[in-house]
Amino acid sequence: MFDLYIGNKNYSSWSLRPWLLMKHFGIPFREHMVSVAGRDYNPALKPLAGNARVPSLHDDGFQVWESIAIAEYLAERFPAMWPADAKARARARSISAEMHAGFAKLRTAMPMNLKLKLKGKLPTAEVQRDIDRVVEIWEEARTQFATADGPYLFGAFSVADAMFAPVAWRFHVYNVALPPLAAAYRDALLAHPAMIEWYEAGIRESEAHAHYDGLAGEYGGSR
Repeated sequence: MFDLYIGNKNYSSWSLRPWLLMKHFGIPFREHMVSVAGRDYNPALKPLAGNARVPSLHDDGFQVWESIAIAEYLAERFPAMWPADAKARARARSISAEMHAGFAKLRTAMPMNLKLKLKGKLPTAEVQRDIDRVVEIWEEARTQFATADGPYLFGAFSVADAMFAPVAWRFHVYNVALPPLAAAYRDALLAHPAMIEWYEAGIRESEAHAHYDGLAGEYGGSR
């Protein structure tokens, strides 16, 4: 059985991705939570992952870290995690890699914090560019590649949806206005049973971190 090491569910957007993927595809795993307190190098996590960060997947002691690498490792055993069509699969991989590597302004301005629901205010131009690019990706996938198999980016749920799941929470928490097609996709992700399970666990957590909570306050106050 796999062991998955994750951070606090209220804050750890990176951890959500492989957790959600494994939940959706019914892959058994043991869950281990570690605190994401502190943003610097944490030597206490070094035994869990080569990069001393979570998430980290252990397969009989073999470690796989970075959410995109974990997804690829799992997809070798469970090919349905990627779209069957070659072009759709290539596009899903492209946008998953782009999500993993990019959108730094959006991540910094809108850290994940499930316990908040903010009034929202106009983002900076840099953050808006990231938002616009996410919307472009979502609308293109839903328009050009989605099938009748489901409400997700490529119809059926895939790695790409797991990679963008934390963004759906960010857009919800920070009350980001979205056009209808993107809003419908966000709502479909938030309605996923595993997303609801993650959320309910996250809001029950008692651990709080001023860094994340303080940044969230910059976006308009809670309601």
